[in-house]
Amino acid sequence: MIQVRVEKVGMDLESKQAVVLLKEFDGRRLLPIVIGTWEASSIALQMEGATPARPLTHDLMKSVLEALRVEVSMVIITEIKENTFYAQLVLQTPDGMVEVDCRPSDAIALALRTSAPIFVAESVLHDAGVAAAEGEDEPEASD
Repeated sequence: MIQVRVEKVGMDLESKQAVVLLKEFDGRRLLPIVIGTWEASSIALQMEGATPARPLTHDLMKSVLEALRVEVSMVIITEIKENTFYAQLVLQTPDGMVEVDCRPSDAIALALRTSAPIFVAESVLHDAGVAAAEGEDEPEASD
């Protein structure tokens, strides 16, 4: 597994779809994942440190987990099948570790709120990652 951070979230101008861009901590590969606009907004608000007037779904989820004394240990982007990414929330509960299947966008939004690390399976970065162009923030296609 490779640890990543959220590099940015925004709109892809060609496809008009929201994209979250994950970047390796110790490397140059980027992983673009198309996500829903609501999830993109939730991620962007958290990255900007903005506090909505009312809790968003991911804020509610964090509050519920805290009330149940459950911690988000990590998020793992586990695989990609037919251009669909899959993820797992790894939770530390009072009774032990539990893994929960989820969408990567929800997992990322929750990880940002709980300061949980985000990991990507090496096979996912190999299959869907792109290399950042030298001296540029924008990705270019990888081999």
